[in-house]
Amino acid sequence: MTVYNLYIFDKNGILLYYCEWNRFKQSGMTKEEEAKLMYGMLFSIKSFVSKISPLDTKEGFLYYKTSKYTLHYLEIASGLKLIINTDNNAQGVRELLQQIYSQIYVEYVVKNPITSINQPIQSDLFKTKLDNFVKSSAVYLSKAI
Repeated sequence: MTVYNLYIFDKNGILLYYCEWNRFKQSGMTKEEEAKLMYGMLFSIKSFVSKISPLDTKEGFLYYKTSKYTLHYLEIASGLKLIINTDNNAQGVRELLQQIYSQIYVEYVVKNPITSINQPIQSDLFKTKLDNFVKSSAVYLSKAI
């Protein structure tokens, strides 16, 4: 199992944080362009899922899978969006996203008096805790290609 990267967007689509772990192929565009493309795609998929779904589900869009990777999505009631890309064998990723939110984001961003909630995350403590948390999870495994 491998974790490739993580995006955190606010409710307005502003990229608050981005991190890579085992991403070997780059998109060839800037981080800002890639983030806009990612957010636009998520907005479109969420809209599509809500309109086409035969059932009225509370959770809506949770993930999509390609032949090469799986994108996992978690949206918090405040509109905060966490997206993590993994290989297709990763298990328990939704729980990992929920733990990143509750144990890392809330603790080191929301409860930090010198951090602005709707601004890009600059906290070194947040970055270190997130990196250690993801690397110690069952989902993460370094994979050399």
